[in-house]
Amino acid sequence: MALTSVLIALRALAANRIRSFLTMLGIIIGVFAVVVLVSVGEGVENYVVNVFQLAGTNNLWVVPGALDDEGVVGELTVADARAIENPFNVSGVKAVAPENRAGRIVTRGGESLEVEVVGIWPEHQTTANWFVTEGSFITDRDIDERSRVAIIGTGTAKTLFEADEYPIGSFIKVDNRSFEVIGIMKELSGGVFGDFNDTVFLPFTTMQDRIARRKTVSGEYLAGIIIVHMHESDMLDQAQVEIEELLRDRHRITFNEDDDFSVINQQDVLSVFGGITAALTIFLGLVSAISLLVGGIGIMNIMLVSVTERTREIGLRKAVGARRGTILTQFIMEALTLAVLGGLIGVGLAGLGIMVVNNSLAGLDVGLGADAVLLGVGFCAAVGAAFGIYPAWRASRLNPIQALRHE
Repeated sequence: MALTSVLIALRALAANRIRSFLTMLGIIIGVFAVVVLVSVGEGVENYVVNVFQLAGTNNLWVVPGALDDEGVVGELTVADARAIENPFNVSGVKAVAPENRAGRIVTRGGESLEVEVVGIWPEHQTTANWFVTEGSFITDRDIDERSRVAIIGTGTAKTLFEADEYPIGSFIKVDNRSFEVIGIMKELSGGVFGDFNDTVFLPFTTMQDRIARRKTVSGEYLAGIIIVHMHESDMLDQAQVEIEELLRDRHRITFNEDDDFSVINQQDVLSVFGGITAALTIFLGLVSAISLLVGGIGIMNIMLVSVTERTREIGLRKAVGARRGTILTQFIMEALTLAVLGGLIGVGLAGLGIMVVNNSLAGLDVGLGADAVLLGVGFCAAVGAAFGIYPAWRASRLNPIQALRHE
């Protein structure tokens, strides 16, 4: 019975192909927009999660100054990092890595490049998931001896070296000081605090003594950020409290004074970003759903026209015994078929649109999610049924005698 109703509906729609297509156009556009925007929203959410995973999981980031509107200025030192690393002060810490950054010009031969120079420790392999693809990483000996060695990012390597050159063992200059290249950092596709491919990595002590020269009045090394890596993610909240208490004590901050530092909890930031992207996805989905409602109104309009045009047909069917329920079902099925066909075409176009998005935006992996497809097609079916009921009801209520007399 259902298949017969669908076939009848298809024949009725095929009788007016252009009109049927124009009616479906609103549904097609609406489904296309809903599926693409919801899928892109999910892709952005996954991208944010991946960015934080690239920066290291189970992490806390301690930065100088307050992040609120007060703008309290403060300083962090390597001594602060060592205090955090002490298990008697903060429990559950696996590794701590302070770092510093400074913009500099790096040269080799006739090539030059403006890069970010980052002072790092061996612990960055644990805290930031930074590893070399060629050569070796910074060692404790490099730190102790303030060695003039460097690891270069993939972008820096491509700019300063020819494709057939092997950078390891070569020398580059940072601020006209020579450094031996000992490694090439694996490609980093973005992170919480920036892109590190056009970068030169130096031992932290070398960076501080030879490049940045950032120290306190008492001669302590300053740190631009301290990365704290925990053994388990469920230790983050407790560690954050302990770090805040420790640093307030070390910085002699009284109970009525604001912190001159900020501790960023990875899970909290992920939750905030997740909430923002989820809300944005819902908002965009609702906005694009307006097109579906407009398409539904178009379906109702065309079905009312169809009822008027086929009044004699309805009267004839009733005269030979067709019941009200049969007429009602026929017109509802026509509206449903119109809506679902438009929805399927919209999903197909959305698949092509998502391919274009993936090819245009590097690093953003958008998939045609089943939930987005079901949402689009399901909403179409609901719209078709909702806006097809009234025309179907009018058709089923026609008096057969008056319908047969209709011109």
